[in-house]
Amino acid sequence: MLGLSRKYGALSSIHRPDPRIYGGLMTGIDDVEETPFMTTAQQPLHSGFGAASTAEEVIRGIDLRGRVAVVTGGYSGIGLETSRVLRAAGAEVVVPARDPERARAALDGAGGVGVEPMDLMDPDSVDAFADGFLASGRPLHILVNSAGIMATPPARDARGHEAQFATNHLGHFRLVSRLWPALVAARGARVVSVSSRGIRFSPVVFDDLHFERRAYEPFLAYGQSKTANALFAVELDRRGRAADVRAFSVHPGMIVDTGLARHVPEEVLRAAGAVDDDGRPVRDPARQLKTVEQGAATSVWCATSPRLAGLGGVYCENCDISPLVTAGTEAAWCASGALPGVLPYAVDPWAAARLWEVSERLTARVS
Repeated sequence: MLGLSRKYGALSSIHRPDPRIYGGLMTGIDDVEETPFMTTAQQPLHSGFGAASTAEEVIRGIDLRGRVAVVTGGYSGIGLETSRVLRAAGAEVVVPARDPERARAALDGAGGVGVEPMDLMDPDSVDAFADGFLASGRPLHILVNSAGIMATPPARDARGHEAQFATNHLGHFRLVSRLWPALVAARGARVVSVSSRGIRFSPVVFDDLHFERRAYEPFLAYGQSKTANALFAVELDRRGRAADVRAFSVHPGMIVDTGLARHVPEEVLRAAGAVDDDGRPVRDPARQLKTVEQGAATSVWCATSPRLAGLGGVYCENCDISPLVTAGTEAAWCASGALPGVLPYAVDPWAAARLWEVSERLTARVS
């Protein structure tokens, strides 16, 4: 994303971590039983699909009858398309929603998708949803963590956690933790976390997760939360693989007409080439500018593709595993906006292990 205004200059660059912050990743992980490692190589599989593939195309021929799926954010944008195609393939789909009435209206005609109340910013709400699901006795085969917020004004949850980190990461961390028995009971489950190329804006800054000692910048906070989504998949997969619970993170592409970018000024989107002079979305999947149908494809591919059997812990885009961005290709990767890839700090197993330990503390029940 080039040519952006000075105010939003962070959009066009990779954040280079301060070694005083990032250098301490090997501390605070006493609960890790072994040296952290990647469970699957971060290398493309050459899946046969690509940037222009749609969710319907990648799921074609896959029968999900007898499977149960939960899709957060499953009533708008790519989450809605994810819910729709999973249900059409035969899965029982449940969408937890902060606004159940709005969710039911959006999902009308999706073939009987269930809706239950849940607010990712409210721990009690997350627990209530999970307790209700567990009480039903159903296994959980697919969990797609698609809900999220982007570049919002400064805000905090009831515990004082920065809102983007709380919603995009901590709420989903809590949800997965509480639904763990159902995931194990599936005897073959997948958890998909929707991350973003926004990982380039920031690593997880462990020394100041909630912007208490630095100025709040919406895109730094967004980037940190999206890096957290990717790291969460790395460590969840490492911990879950013995129970056949595998995890993936995905970059869906830039889909500007879903409501996610409501806090981004139009001139910024125009400068990035995401909308034209009349404010209409530009569609060019080769540059990651996608339709909703294309944007949902990688989430659905990760949730259902037989090609990923026995694999996990990787960051994916364009319906394939992304390659690592190397030091020599960082500048080209950032400048193009189209080259696939993931920055090493977003799949670093030591960072993932530390994030897990920190997240457990931040989401612990308060008596």
